[in-house]
This record gives sequence, structure tokens and C-alpha cells, in this order.
Amino acid sequence: MAELTQLEIKPDENSMEFSDSYTLHHSDHPGLILVSKTLDGNNYGQWSRVMRMGLSAKNKIRFIDGTIKAPTPLNTKHAARKRSNDMVTLWIVNSVHSHIAGSIMYTETVAAVWNDLRDRFSQSSDSRIYQIRQEIVKNRQGQFIVSAYYTKMKALWDELASYHDPLAFTCEGLKRLAEQKRRKELCNSSWD
Repeated sequence: MAELTQLEIKPDENSMEFSDSYTLHHSDHPGLILVSKTLDGNNYGQWSRVMRMGLSAKNKIRFIDGTIKAPTPLNTKHAARKRSNDMVTLWIVNSVHSHIAGSIMYTETVAAVWNDLRDRFSQSSDSRIYQIRQEIVKNRQGQFIVSAYYTKMKALWDELASYHDPLAFTCEGLKRLAEQKRRKELCNSSWD
């Protein structure tokens, strides 16, 4: 009976360990590739979506969304946070084209790296959003079988939806919502 209790406690301890964003798994290493296609400047929307999924799977998404704040150097978690921050930064550096990597490798926090890449490359998302909307309007079933046509249309709608990140209820989130609305109105007026 005592053995059973120890077995029941052990999985909880392991799940607690992996729920801590500072924990690095034995398979986590600097050369780990989380995305198959590197960011080249023209594929930011797709790259960031896949990178966010990879970081979420590794329980490191909080490093890029800014919810993990740097502990003071005297805090016992400071070294663990620094290691994890550096590891996630390396994963991002290794997932971008070399001409982009040189401009981010000296940034101190992974959140700053992420924000820098978003600020630089999400601007091209506006033209991609316009292209997707044009494709949706022009796309016809034609010779496609229904399932192929549906798959193409679903991919376009899903990609279009991916360009609208969930917004936090903060002043910054409200600013981004207003900016998205302004861009949508501009885009819609160009369709008329």
C-alpha cells in the first residue's frame, strides 16, 4: 500500500517539474530546431505561428509574451531563468536566416528579440493579408474536386485568421486592436 502511494506521488512531482517554465528538459539543447522553415523576412506570419506552437510545446511561450519577468540577481530562480532565456534565444537565432540572426543575437531578453522580429517583419503581413483576401475572392472550384477546393479555401481562411493574434486586455492590447481595425478599414476601402 505504501508503494502505491509513492507511485501516485511521483507523476505529480514530474508534472510539477515540467510545468515550471524555467525547467530545461534533457532533450533541450542550443541546436534544437523548432521550425522547419527559417524566417527569411517574407514568411513571418507562418514562421511565428509555428514557433509559438513549438515554444508552447516546450513550455517556454511565457518567455516571448513577456509574462515572465526577470528575477533579481539575488533570487534563487535568477540563474535558471537566465539559462532558459538564453536557450529560447538560441532556438530563435537558429530558426532565422543568417542575415537576421546577426541583428538579434546581442539582445538580452528573448521577449525583446520576439518583439523586435514582430515589429520588423509583421508589417509585411499587411500585403500578405491583402493577397489572401484576393485569393479567397478569386478562388473557384473549377476542375478541383470538392475536398481539394475545400482544403485550399480552409487553408486560406486559417492563414488569414492567424494574422490576428489574440489581444490582451491591456492598454497595449487596446492599441493593437485599434490598429487592426484601422488596417481592416483601409483594406476594405481598397476593395471597393
